[in-house]
Amino acid sequence: MADTAPPLPREKRRTRRKRGEEPAPPGPAPAAPHRLTLGQRLKRDRVMLLLTLPGLLYFVVFHYVPLLGYVVAFQDYQPYLGYMHSVWVGFANFSAAFSEPAFWTATFNTLEIALVQLVFFFPVPIALALLLNSIASDRIRRFVQSVVYLPHFIGWVIIVSIFQQILGGAGVLPDFLGSMGLPRYDMMSDPDAFPWLLTLQVAWKDAGWGTIIILAALLNIDRQQYEAAAIDGAGPRRRLWHVTLPGIAPVLILLLILNLGQILSVGFEQILLQRDAVGPDAGEVLDTYVYYHGIKDNDWGVAAAVGLVKAVIGTALVLGANKFAHRLGHEGVYRGADR
Repeated sequence: MADTAPPLPREKRRTRRKRGEEPAPPGPAPAAPHRLTLGQRLKRDRVMLLLTLPGLLYFVVFHYVPLLGYVVAFQDYQPYLGYMHSVWVGFANFSAAFSEPAFWTATFNTLEIALVQLVFFFPVPIALALLLNSIASDRIRRFVQSVVYLPHFIGWVIIVSIFQQILGGAGVLPDFLGSMGLPRYDMMSDPDAFPWLLTLQVAWKDAGWGTIIILAALLNIDRQQYEAAAIDGAGPRRRLWHVTLPGIAPVLILLLILNLGQILSVGFEQILLQRDAVGPDAGEVLDTYVYYHGIKDNDWGVAAAVGLVKAVIGTALVLGANKFAHRLGHEGVYRGADR
């Protein structure tokens, strides 16, 4: 009779089964995990839900409930009559806006400014975040971060005044050019330079603030990837291209999609303060168009119609860009149904 191997102790048999070297003994299949009901999930997460309640109420009260006011776009709205008694005019307000040359001038100026800011301002916080992330000293990095964050908390009135003192007709730059025998240049009143002036102001004010999310994304990149790339002979540029940028790509795509949703909102207060210096032909945008028609001229229906067009186009851009991000393999703002 052939010799049979002695049975393995229980602990060794369990270890071999965990490694896949020995099949598990036959028996009933493990039961599927119990699925919690909606009430059980609400009870489990009640603390987190209570913490999100103030933010939810803010968006409901100040963002979603006011959407009902878009009914004004289809009425000859009179404030003393209210929504219920104002005359319903259908799409007449849209026809009036689309037939007015000032609307198309404002639309062109808005798109021009938005395109310049998207191309030249959007990369600025990315580059600044990469520079801040490369500073070895934590103390110096925190100091620089504090300095570049501060302009975000300065109002547009003060910022426009600062730029007026530097770039205006009696500012530092024209005086310097005049002292050098060169023609004086007033950038603040140059219509051709207006989109670039706005982009420069936005970059000075919000570039540091925009680095917060990008720096958080940089911290989530595994340091071992940089070490492995360095061992393989990758220099700083190749590590940036093959490790850093792919690591923050989902966040950059998310920020780009959100910026596309606001492409027709290029800064009301900033432009209103400087519109008269360059004239309506260069300084009128959709936000100021709505302001002057709705508040100044009491043409509430046309102003609401233009605002509704802005909202629809912004929503369409977000949905389209998000769908395009899904096709590229990224999540975007939200996950698709097939992901």
